[in-house]
Amino acid sequence: MKNDKIVMNDVVESMESGLSGERLQKILANAGMGSRREIEAWISEGRIKINGRVAQLGDRVVDADVVTLDDKKLYLTAPEDRVRRVIAYNKPEGEICTRSDPEGRPTVFARLPRLRGERWVVVGRLDINTSGLLLFTNDGELANRLMHPSSGVDREYAVRVLGEVDDDMIERLKEGVLLDDGMARFSDISAAGGEGANKWFHVTLMEGRNREVRRLWESQGVTVSRLKRVRYGCVFLPSRLKQGYWEELSQRDTDNLATLVGLPSVIVKAKDPKDAQAWKRKQNKRPSAQRVVKNKADQEPRGKPRPSKSGAKAKPSGSQKKSRAGQA
Repeated sequence: MKNDKIVMNDVVESMESGLSGERLQKILANAGMGSRREIEAWISEGRIKINGRVAQLGDRVVDADVVTLDDKKLYLTAPEDRVRRVIAYNKPEGEICTRSDPEGRPTVFARLPRLRGERWVVVGRLDINTSGLLLFTNDGELANRLMHPSSGVDREYAVRVLGEVDDDMIERLKEGVLLDDGMARFSDISAAGGEGANKWFHVTLMEGRNREVRRLWESQGVTVSRLKRVRYGCVFLPSRLKQGYWEELSQRDTDNLATLVGLPSVIVKAKDPKDAQAWKRKQNKRPSAQRVVKNKADQEPRGKPRPSKSGAKAKPSGSQKKSRAGQA
């Protein structure tokens, strides 16, 4: 079913390609300007212009068109020159997934290396109290497909629950629970140890609605006291990656992600020496603030995340085969 939906999307885009130009939001997303959803919001707000005219949703552009954002010209990369990059970041609690915050709270984007003429797009946000795996890419189309429910890409979380959890509750959570924004369920739940009233579980979701993991457990009268994402699709959170640090995915791992959502391989080009040095400095920079696990009760029992029994297959590759959930 997932692949049928992806194929249908490709057919629609193929039919549209016979028209003059390509859709504005697709062009900008492919050029690394942002996700399609983010770009559509800019268009609706009147921030984007085509040849001096305020753009509308559905507008198409050709190579000769001049596109501006907030009256600043956008220099778009030609398709044959595009480079796909993906980085995995181990988000600590206390950071937010926006580019800036009026309250001055730390943001995940402050830790990332700079891109020339492009922007990092976050793949599936995490709330301020959730830690773990965050993916970023300069490929807006890849980000869009990885996040869209029709792609069926699953996410796995390690969750510590405070309260009594029995088999009946587990079945209800797997069959489906009516939340404020509709039905929701875990596609897989497995016990992962714990002591006393605090128990650890690994849960899998096929979508990423706001605070969905927490709301599902809270609907059963228990409380989520810790939450950490340990896998997104075929990418596991590497055990070697400390909180507040990131690493770039290899060509193989990036291609695996693209294949998962029906996109072709795009080269992960080597950086020029100046950029490589800047990335290295940023990668080695110590986080200014980081939550520290202080006692055993806060630690998730060690063990490898189990591949989901449903949805997209999790296929760790290369160094990711040694990944585990780590300390939550």
